[in-house]
Amino acid sequence: MRGGTQQNRDLDAVLALHRKANDTAASAHNIEAIRLLRKALRLIDAKAAPDAAWVAARIRVLISLALATSEVGSTAKGFRGLRRAQAHLEQLPEGRSKQELQAVISGQRALLLFRVGRLAESLALFNAIIPTLEGLQSEDGLLLARTMTNRAQIHAEMGNVDAAARDFDRAIALAAEHGLARIEGKARHGLGDLAQLAGDIPGALHHYEEAARILESAAPGWLARVRLDQARALLVAGLAREAARHLDEALPDLRRNRVIQDLAEAKVARAAAALLEGDYDLARHLAVLARRRFLRRGNKPWAEVAALARLRADATEVLESGATPPPRLPSSLLRVSDRLAELGLRDETAAARLLAVRLLVRRGALDAAAEQLAKVPKPRRTSPVDHKMLLRLCRAELAVAAGRPRSALAQARAGLTELGSARDRMGGLDLLCGTAVHGQELGALAVGRVLAGARGQQGARRLLAWQERTRAQVYRYEPLPAIDDPVLARYLTEMRHVQRTVQQHRLAGKPVAALESRYAWLQREASRLGWYTSRWGRPRPVCSPEEVAQRLGERTLVSLVGHADSLAAVVVRDGRFSLVRLGSLSEVVETARQLHADLHALAPDQLPAALSAAVSASARRRAALLDERLIHPLAGLIGDTELVIVPTGSLHALPWPALPSLRGRPLSVAPSATVWVAAARAGRPEPVVLVGGPGVPGAVGEVRQLRAVYPSARLVDGEAATSETVLSALEGSGVAHLVAHGAHEPGNALFSRLDLVDGPLFAHEAARLSNPPERVVLAACELAMSHIRPGEEALGFAGALLASGSRTVVGAVARVGDSAAAQAMTDLHHSLAAGLSPAVALAEATAVDPLRRPFLCLGAG
Repeated sequence: MRGGTQQNRDLDAVLALHRKANDTAASAHNIEAIRLLRKALRLIDAKAAPDAAWVAARIRVLISLALATSEVGSTAKGFRGLRRAQAHLEQLPEGRSKQELQAVISGQRALLLFRVGRLAESLALFNAIIPTLEGLQSEDGLLLARTMTNRAQIHAEMGNVDAAARDFDRAIALAAEHGLARIEGKARHGLGDLAQLAGDIPGALHHYEEAARILESAAPGWLARVRLDQARALLVAGLAREAARHLDEALPDLRRNRVIQDLAEAKVARAAAALLEGDYDLARHLAVLARRRFLRRGNKPWAEVAALARLRADATEVLESGATPPPRLPSSLLRVSDRLAELGLRDETAAARLLAVRLLVRRGALDAAAEQLAKVPKPRRTSPVDHKMLLRLCRAELAVAAGRPRSALAQARAGLTELGSARDRMGGLDLLCGTAVHGQELGALAVGRVLAGARGQQGARRLLAWQERTRAQVYRYEPLPAIDDPVLARYLTEMRHVQRTVQQHRLAGKPVAALESRYAWLQREASRLGWYTSRWGRPRPVCSPEEVAQRLGERTLVSLVGHADSLAAVVVRDGRFSLVRLGSLSEVVETARQLHADLHALAPDQLPAALSAAVSASARRRAALLDERLIHPLAGLIGDTELVIVPTGSLHALPWPALPSLRGRPLSVAPSATVWVAAARAGRPEPVVLVGGPGVPGAVGEVRQLRAVYPSARLVDGEAATSETVLSALEGSGVAHLVAHGAHEPGNALFSRLDLVDGPLFAHEAARLSNPPERVVLAACELAMSHIRPGEEALGFAGALLASGSRTVVGAVARVGDSAAAQAMTDLHHSLAAGLSPAVALAEATAVDPLRRPFLCLGAG
């Protein structure tokens, strides 16, 4: 009797070790799980009695050990372990226990088949065992829920979206019924994969975030896998930097837990991010490392995907350089494509062949390119948007090389329409902006072709139409009402507090590293939430050239076109379109950069007279040079009319009023003509809000003085100038004058900020005002600066306001002295209050001293 009791205790100890090992493995801590399982096996070897309970325990331990060892090493070991378990199964009598264990062995074998890419075999096994599990009706529901989740992943991998969704939903229902938080987290993770497959990136990010919140406590080791898939979604949205950051967070955990498959997949994704950022060496290095790991695991499909990532880096580098590709490169890509086709990887097969086509076109082998292009499988509904754009680009490049420019432009038009459809489904400004990267080359090809062949008025009109199709698409959305997200609001509030505390600690000489780390974490989390809390807006159509011409009235539009190293301008005046070629783009950009540096140096109020004279002379010289290159060639077309300027690239930050020909001339700077048309509507002049932030010295900080101009204005300054009060005051205002220190964040423009009494007010918050101010004046910092993303998507504090619906933002594109800023603002507001338009009022205000008053009127003046 006592012996039997001891044996029961020993068996309980084995089963406890097994449960603990399974929990550990479920959190991706497989090394620890293996240690526990081996300990359980030693206990079985030492204590086992010759009865069914002990045999069943040995089988369970062997099954779990097989899976854990396959995760950290070779899947061949995993299959061998399952065969050992199967052999012991024969010792059990027929019955429920044997049926259940057989199902578990088959399920784990199916999982291993999935991990090495043998999807059809894996699915067949899952299909066979699920009816058995349903018939067994176990009390805890775990085995069935887990198996449904695993089968759903196979369906998702095979593109069976509806079947996958049904399985995930059933798994979530089982998890809710039996309190299986870990299963729910993993199933929601799977729903994220499905949404990503369907091109619903905001939906995918939403599911991933939900999964992360559940798994953070239920299976923390799984979070790295969620981060990996979040990064893949961000890559689809073109956000390479953000994807790289997610992966850099996940890689150490995957490496520490030795989750070899996921680690290698993360390296492939990181290689893709490096490629988007132009770091070809890093992309190659990571792809090679990943391929070795896949080969060691015996995962041939993923090894070929990694091989494609390596060749993609080589091909992209050659194409970017303009050099003639070596013949081995297209041949290598075609061989990889054939191997991928044999493995049933359709999208990857197409991508490899399309890259080869581009290289063959570049080599002049047009017949071979056409032959290979004909073999490319058609994209599916679930094919990634970047693959669809690559197909359009190949067709367009081949058409150009074959002398069929109309066909090339038709491909570009169709591709940009497809990209627009993908963009329409994005949430948040970041995702909208990022998507443009996938159409960058296609748009550049189209604009380059049209520019090269443009003649006469019709050519200029056509070029303007293509410009409007390809740039600043993010600004053509009519913002939808924001959905309040309490978590996002909490993060932004804490960011404000942390930022304020950092400043106080710095002044007190205290360490700030931990606070800065917390701030960075909060910014990342807030960004993640901002991607999916709601769709950004309703798309407006791109304006036709005729609509632009009609809306201009007596104004003149100057739309700059940069292509390769050439700069040109389309001028629209009195319904006529003209094209003027302006010379070297790089020379203009370099001179503009030098002028910008001069204005920065000239800003301080108390600059020594000799230094001021020297810097002013330099600035005037450079401004005159830019005037000669940019404005003189247009003089006969633009006359002395009010201008609407649509810049290109870094020329968005050019202080146009500093150019001698433009001194005192009313002008507006807009991201696109479509944006200007949308903003050029009658505005409301009231109510007026005057905001004074803390620590702004001198007269510029005295916003109370503007009460003399606007007696009924609402004043928010001193201790009252908190972010909540300021946001409330801005809501529905006609004119908002904001004086505060701030900073432009080029790496994450939505976190550009104004410093208020309780910490920063972020562009992120201002951009989600339901009724933003009509006219905004940013008086004391560089918040008219923008970070220019692919597709001429200019984003910053001022850009966020324009995108959210403000008509006009007046701000400085260079540093401004306190005295100069105060005088300029006083002059500006006197003119505005007298009824002048913002463009006219600002022209008069800056004409006094344009080098020290580098303010621009953005949007519609």
